[in-house]
Amino acid sequence: MSGIPIAKPIIGDEEVNHAMQVLRSGQLTHGPKVEEFEKALAQYCQYKHAIALNSGTAALHVALLAAGIKEKDEVLIPDFSFIATANVTKYVRAKTKYIDVDKKTFNMNPDKTVKELKKGKAKAVIPVSLYGQAYDVDAIVDAAHAAGAKVISDNCQAIGAKWKGSRNFNDDAACLSFYPTKNMTTMEGGAILTDNDELAANARIIRNVGMRARYEYLFVGYNYRMTGVGAAIGLEQLKKLDGWTEKRRKNAEMLNDLLKKVKQVKTPFCDERAFHVYHQYTLKAENRDGLKAHLDAAGIGNAVFYPTPLHSIPVLEAKGSCPTTEKICKEVLSLPVHPSLSEEDVHKVAESVTAFYAEA
Repeated sequence: MSGIPIAKPIIGDEEVNHAMQVLRSGQLTHGPKVEEFEKALAQYCQYKHAIALNSGTAALHVALLAAGIKEKDEVLIPDFSFIATANVTKYVRAKTKYIDVDKKTFNMNPDKTVKELKKGKAKAVIPVSLYGQAYDVDAIVDAAHAAGAKVISDNCQAIGAKWKGSRNFNDDAACLSFYPTKNMTTMEGGAILTDNDELAANARIIRNVGMRARYEYLFVGYNYRMTGVGAAIGLEQLKKLDGWTEKRRKNAEMLNDLLKKVKQVKTPFCDERAFHVYHQYTLKAENRDGLKAHLDAAGIGNAVFYPTPLHSIPVLEAKGSCPTTEKICKEVLSLPVHPSLSEEDVHKVAESVTAFYAEA
């Protein structure tokens, strides 16, 4: 049996040809091609500004700085996410508070988040749209703004995701990642989306070594610029994104149907207010580790995103009490859902899961 990968970047002739044009132009970084990509991205995502950077982590870091978050400010983040969400709060030396997640959506528990925001101590919250599904925008954004806290949405896994039909979450900034396994790629890359003119201006300066004009420095900045080659690839990927998203959603629907009689797994829950873009298709599974080993042996790509709560990662030197996160970390398993899958591939994935529990 040939293997089925958990993820597969799609690079067509259009991306290759556009990248070659930039390489031959001599304008390899920053410049007009990046500006063209930013304009297209802002329009697609329904924000006034898009600021392109060299990674999703850089986007989160710059967004916090541009929003004025500083040392010792309290920042709320979910305990269940990729480590970048926590790393960036360490970069700015903020006080990180870890919030437990919802057992169905895997996103920040809105009730717990709102409760913390009402205490009035938090200066910012970084809600994550995990696996491609928007967090509870209504609850968290309203509560944050009422408390005077900034909302920096970590949508690094969720380009194209919607809340009540809109890609604009009414946050202070939203951050994207274009890592090769994301729903679209610029090789490496990321972006900040915002409707705030001042935040956008600050972000553009911070990403460019703190320089507003040549040798005029306003911030201690960073070299976080996107390359022109990456932007050229991104422009072509953006044209194809809606088609890929629809394929991901159809694959997810097929998996839901094929696995609905397997009582030992719970297929992804979808909030009716959200438009899920399925960066990952993530089950909660009994005997998760046994299922993982079975799929590995069958050549079916799979992965655990994520095996430990953020607060328990030693290098973060953190503390937290998030029992739902601790339980979820032992149950979650992501299956292939990417648009390169054939219908036969999807059936093979489901059959392998079904076979494992039938033999148990």
